[in-house]
Amino acid sequence: MDTRMGAMETPSGRNIAIRRILLPRDTNHRGEIFGGAILAEIDLAGAVEARLHTRHDVATVAVKEVVFKKPVQVGDVVTFYTSLVRLGKTSIHVRVEVETSRDGVAAPVSVTAAEVVYVAIERDIEGGIYAVPLGKV
Repeated sequence: MDTRMGAMETPSGRNIAIRRILLPRDTNHRGEIFGGAILAEIDLAGAVEARLHTRHDVATVAVKEVVFKKPVQVGDVVTFYTSLVRLGKTSIHVRVEVETSRDGVAAPVSVTAAEVVYVAIERDIEGGIYAVPLGKV
């Protein structure tokens, strides 16, 4: 088990970054969970993983293809798993996999996955933001 703050490694080597029950406020007009709510959680989950690899703040610069394979229903327990794909000089590539389980009985269902790219950032004395080398954790 990874003991770094924010990481909960599973036997598959993926980290559980976020696990939550999605609520009616997250629904679209069909009563299913709105894709934008899932995208926001993907971004947050990826940032949790990225922060394990740098002492700097991180900002999202890209989210690679997201295809929603199955709908998420209100009350589903949704788990966002993360794994490090690549560390660059200033960027961190993270894979985020989303699974849902219903009623705590059925096997988890894969909902979507994405690769998210973050850049390590700092603010200069004038408040501007700039990319910085990752350095050591």
